Amino acid sequence: MKRVTLDDGEVLEVLVRGHGPPVVLLHGWAADYSNWQRLIDDLVPSHTVYAWTARGHGAPRPRAGGGCDAPVVARMARDLAAIITKFNLKRPTLVGHSMGAMVLLQLAADHGLDMAGRLCIIDQTPCLVTDADWKLGIYGDWTRERDLSFVESMKVDFAESVLRLISEGHNSAARHHYQVNSRGIQRLREMLRGRDPAPHIECWRSLTAADYRPLLPALAVPVMLVYGGASNYYGYETARYVASRIPGASLHMFDDADHSPHLADRERFLALLRDFIAGDRDRRLDKV
Repeated sequence: MKRVTLDDGEVLEVLVRGHGPPVVLLHGWAADYSNWQRLIDDLVPSHTVYAWTARGHGAPRPRAGGGCDAPVVARMARDLAAIITKFNLKRPTLVGHSMGAMVLLQLAADHGLDMAGRLCIIDQTPCLVTDADWKLGIYGDWTRERDLSFVESMKVDFAESVLRLISEGHNSAARHHYQVNSRGIQRLREMLRGRDPAPHIECWRSLTAADYRPLLPALAVPVMLVYGGASNYYGYETARYVASRIPGASLHMFDDADHSPHLADRERFLALLRDFIAGDRDRRLDKV
């Protein structure tokens, strides 16, 4: 594990393993680098993998100083640019799941894509909050009022609020696991109770304030999209929208997968990612 000190004094932990073309893995909100562990083990024989725990995430630990910047998406994009520069990465493939996809989109918006070779976006919408003209955010009906209510609920009980966010969406299996309080739910609840809610809430607010729809047509690098057909939050319409807005993007639907299709069918995802990194872009659409 490498420790990288950033310009505001914040220290990020970055797992660096393997040899070969560089791949940067960006985890989702309220997660950390360990979510990628099984994929990392499969990638390291042929790639150099960089997997961070984003600022404000992971288990609480002493901060380098009181003046560190807030863990908002724009600051995370600066952190990503710093990581790419720190390790002298030459046009790496950036793989972002959920929040991680928003970080790489923010990088494109604020810093351009000269430092990125390829982008892989996993199950994310360009705008989380819905309104009368936009129905492809969370659940299809995550209004600003609903979001404000969610933020308030996180202040009262962070762990349970996040578990309800996961379970009250489109995926019936997730709903069932929450209702019966499965072992997986119990483990996730325990992990979330060990997190500091404040930085996660601050990060969430920045994510729901973001709107990357205008940026999509300007993504002039190879882009691979991977979506779960049984996603907790999105679905086919969101996937098709994003694919239609990014020139030349390849879209791959994992029909039975939830919000984490890369974990639901790891072997298929790895095969697609390896082909993508190698430059195999002949198949623009998989099963849509």
